[in-house]
Amino acid sequence: MTALTRKVQQVFFFLLLCARCSAQTQEGDQTPEVAVCTGTQNSLSMTGDTDKQYELTKKMYTGCVIVMGNLEIAMMEHTRDFSFLQSIKEVTGYILFAVNEFSRLPLDNLRVIRGNTLFEDRYALAVMLNYQRDGQHGLQELGLTHLTEILDGGVKITQNRNLSYAPQVNWLDIVKDESAHIEIEDNGPKLTKTVCAPQCNGRCFGRNPSECCHNECAGGCMGPLESDCFACKNFNNSGSCVAQCPQTVIYNRNTFKMEPNPNAKYQYGSICVSQCPPNFVVHESSCVSNCPADNTEVEKNGVKRCEPCGGFCPKACEGTGSPNRETVDASNIDSFINCTKIQGSLDFLVTGIKGDSYKNIPALDPEKLNVFSTVQEISDYLNIQSWPESLSNLSVFSNLHTIQGRTLYRGYSLLLVKIESLTSLGLHSLQKINDGIVYISGNKNLCYHNTVNWTRIQNSGSRPQKRNKQPEIRNNRALDECAKENHVCDPLCSSDGCWGPGPAQCVSCKTYRRGGVCVEDCMFLTGKMREFATESRECMPCHAQCKVQEGKETCRGPGADQCVACASLQDGPHCVSSCPEGLMGGEGVIYKYPNKRGRCEQCHINCTQG
Repeated sequence: MTALTRKVQQVFFFLLLCARCSAQTQEGDQTPEVAVCTGTQNSLSMTGDTDKQYELTKKMYTGCVIVMGNLEIAMMEHTRDFSFLQSIKEVTGYILFAVNEFSRLPLDNLRVIRGNTLFEDRYALAVMLNYQRDGQHGLQELGLTHLTEILDGGVKITQNRNLSYAPQVNWLDIVKDESAHIEIEDNGPKLTKTVCAPQCNGRCFGRNPSECCHNECAGGCMGPLESDCFACKNFNNSGSCVAQCPQTVIYNRNTFKMEPNPNAKYQYGSICVSQCPPNFVVHESSCVSNCPADNTEVEKNGVKRCEPCGGFCPKACEGTGSPNRETVDASNIDSFINCTKIQGSLDFLVTGIKGDSYKNIPALDPEKLNVFSTVQEISDYLNIQSWPESLSNLSVFSNLHTIQGRTLYRGYSLLLVKIESLTSLGLHSLQKINDGIVYISGNKNLCYHNTVNWTRIQNSGSRPQKRNKQPEIRNNRALDECAKENHVCDPLCSSDGCWGPGPAQCVSCKTYRRGGVCVEDCMFLTGKMREFATESRECMPCHAQCKVQEGKETCRGPGADQCVACASLQDGPHCVSSCPEGLMGGEGVIYKYPNKRGRCEQCHINCTQG
């Protein structure tokens, strides 16, 4: 590097620092606005005519700095002006230029291709077949003058007839993955990381060992700081390149717990943002377009977040009872898959169970009724007037806990009429019938129904019953016959009765409950996994880090801070398997070590790796 070049670089660096200071003075701590646009996934296919395709492409990428996804330009004539692509500095997926006729790739400011997605599963940059079949136009120059980093994937530049000479680029220098596939001719050396001192990690702003780029830089730098990078290897946090964005939770030295970070930011592509864009939702520490399958979208304090469903994700479905949907049948049964709430009623009529020859609907496969195992609530009523002969109970509704009764069937919210195969109800999760009368009649083999405390279920809602009428239960199997054949509640059931045989069918338990099954006692003092009891007398396991005690209780609650003693180590009041190591705290990274008594102590402030 000549003295003149070094002087120019120093002046440029000084001016840039001044500009940055000025910008920070004006904007404070606000995250700088970066124009982000969404890429495409069309590969070599194209929809519509080229005029519409060009206008759409121009609208998408004009002013864009970061392409979130793939940049794909295909099948464009030589008359098209693609100068609007010059603002692009980063592409998170791959770049594909194929079957075009223009002479130059206008990506002069492109610094980094991340290769999060790859063309043909191997290429981050693919330039091919760019020539006019029956003419002289076609690609003559790549124009990627500032491209210095391809973080993942290889390069494919083939069959560009007018590209008579390939730029003398050392692609092995630009491509980070040494095993990546590179399909190109006429490679030659170009000075990028080959000029750096061996002490540098591949990128530098001078030849001396002290002139290395920061480890978080990608594509080069103009100084040693994380804020001097041309582009970031991982994430850009307000102009500084970092390994990860400020985490959503941090370790509190005083409470010994992970707590919400008031200065948290979210990963939006390769950028750290204080708020996700309006069309995105927060999932853990990232901005995502859709929540994962086992999460549901909720809004809290104006922020849309993905939260674990903790079972079935909410899904409301249309019920039956309308003229074009009179009953559950073979033609509509699949519409109830994964439903948790029925908006309306559920009717089971003979034309649905046994089929309707007039409408050419076959008999319903009894196995299909298991789709209702996810249903937790019915807004109107449940009307069962026909049922498969192979099913002896209603256990397909094993998770149904509420019948609202907003609209009733002749005043009834639960109807079971003349089901000969029915021997027990099996509705062991049913807790509330908020309005309407229960009608159970003509089920000549049905037992257990008479034991249920229907008053408890019908009056358990937050509002009193509009219709204060007793259940209409008649003409079912005689009570003495049920008792004679021992069709009675399990001894562990309370006086509230049961829905069927066994301790899992109790309306409520006489003593304790574990996982929906009544038990005589929790494992307070015995057993490999010790338990405690909640206020509702539910047996719950102690925390895994609690040390099992002999002859006394092991824990007082579910938390790691509610153990009588710790199985391994202790951090403050919490039992832990290992001491905190490398956790983000309010004042930096936290490292601790276990002392002789098994308690976690803070490492010295000068320690950086524990």
